[in-house]
Amino acid sequence: MTQTLTTQNARIALTETIIMAKMAKNLSWQDLANGTDMSIAFVTAALLGQHPLPEHAAQKIVKQLELSEDAALLLQAIPLRGSIPQGIPTDPTIYRFYEMLQVYGTTLKALVHEQFGDGIISAINFKLDIKKVEDPDGGSRAVITFDGKYLPTKPF
Repeated sequence: MTQTLTTQNARIALTETIIMAKMAKNLSWQDLANGTDMSIAFVTAALLGQHPLPEHAAQKIVKQLELSEDAALLLQAIPLRGSIPQGIPTDPTIYRFYEMLQVYGTTLKALVHEQFGDGIISAINFKLDIKKVEDPDGGSRAVITFDGKYLPTKPF
């Protein structure tokens, strides 16, 4: 039966346990995603408390990290989503994404509406990918792809 959480408390505590076990075992997010038949982005988001995992993925990760059966149940429950509590984020990496949306949010909105019409890009029917590529001018670049289904506004 599908279960849902009404607070973030249990998942926050589990996330801390997962991170500690991941560090203790010197595992990567990719190591944890391997064998789940799911993307690294989705599994990482789930382990950070933003998505439920299917039973097979939850069981695989619980076994790999040597966590309790309660952890497997929590990983399968629909969480109360949201990872930025309130106000402007203070973590520099998260703040830069916030800054990107502050600068380009209205541009993205204008282009989505011009190209698709009145509607939104789904964060539910969604895929995320991140790749590290070499910058021809030196260093590295992050290529981040947000791939969400367009959902038109339906008058009623």
